[in-house]
Amino acid sequence: MHSWLDTLAAVISLSDFALIGAAAFAGGFIRGFVGFGGAVLLILAMSAIIGPREAVAIAALAGLPPMLQLLPAAIRSGERSFAIPFGLASFIGAPLGTWMLVSIAPEVMKIAIAVFVLFTVAVLGRGGGISIGTNRWVIASAGVVAGWIQGIAGVGGPPTVAITLGRGGEAAQQRANVIAAVTALNFCTLVPLWWHGLFTREVVILSLLFVPLYSGGTWLGQRYFTEQGQRYYRKAALAALAVISVLTLVKGLADYLTE
Repeated sequence: MHSWLDTLAAVISLSDFALIGAAAFAGGFIRGFVGFGGAVLLILAMSAIIGPREAVAIAALAGLPPMLQLLPAAIRSGERSFAIPFGLASFIGAPLGTWMLVSIAPEVMKIAIAVFVLFTVAVLGRGGGISIGTNRWVIASAGVVAGWIQGIAGVGGPPTVAITLGRGGEAAQQRANVIAAVTALNFCTLVPLWWHGLFTREVVILSLLFVPLYSGGTWLGQRYFTEQGQRYYRKAALAALAVISVLTLVKGLADYLTE
């Protein structure tokens, strides 16, 4: 009857569980408010404790309910001309990225992505932008790259958000585009992760345990955006990008230097 508790105790201590739980709640709030970032915080918190491959798999499963919470807003306010080609194309890049995740150390990729996103934040913060235009083939190409990044390192969200913010528009539309793109990134890794056997019993149990905290934080973040957060959206999104990129860079360098 207690076999699942024995399994859990063998994988993670109570203090580590509390740490990851706090990251899940904080990540959920950020995800609900700006539309992204929750998975990256979870992966950063879990990688050092249970390993990067398991961290990516848990973040993918635990992110499913919050993703469904936010999806109606994306359908109402998002740009279909952007979301559909980007989202479909991400399913092409994800399998290659996931294969590299289980075959190649992803630390160098994390470092490169973090540096790129920090540069992008600096450009966007100064009033510039990274525009990929309205050509569907260009948007689809960006989706392939984002899916590949998501598959290999679980951090396809930040570069995707940088591109989305560069498109301009009202806060509600920008957030909806971000949610739609990040939803596609979450879905596109599920089959490759399953195919490579990363959805183990331990991963599924931990995912289920973190869902209430992740979903609760998402609900609070979404409520804050609806009530008063729209005026702060762009600044908050850029700040979240910067912080997450710095954390990713530090973690990638630490893992690379300790190999």
